Amino acid sequence: MNPYAKLTFLMSLVLGTTITASSNHWVSAWAGLEINTLAIIPLISKSHHPRAIEAAIKYFLVQAAASTLLLFSSMINAWHTGQWDITQLNHPTSSLLLTTAIAMKLGLVPFHFWFPEV
Repeated sequence: MNPYAKLTFLMSLVLGTTITASSNHWVSAWAGLEINTLAIIPLISKSHHPRAIEAAIKYFLVQAAASTLLLFSSMINAWHTGQWDITQLNHPTSSLLLTTAIAMKLGLVPFHFWFPEV
């Protein structure tokens, strides 16, 4: 892999993490998580081996499903509270969906089956 491309992907990881950690709005937090997802996929599949490509596809599918749950959770919360602020997570359904989405993204215990293969 070209060193400039690798540097770009690593800087995108730092940018996505910074955006996610410093956001007060659900959409900006989601955008930071998506930047991280799109930056890590080329790093996973940089060796053109079928196992690396399979791992990148599994990673993408799990992260896309978790991002969908995160957006759905934020929409339910915005519907019930009337605002998109992260600190106003009051509805129990949106709290449960957000916890599920974060557990999927991190590969925590009930959703950890994809993690060792990637």
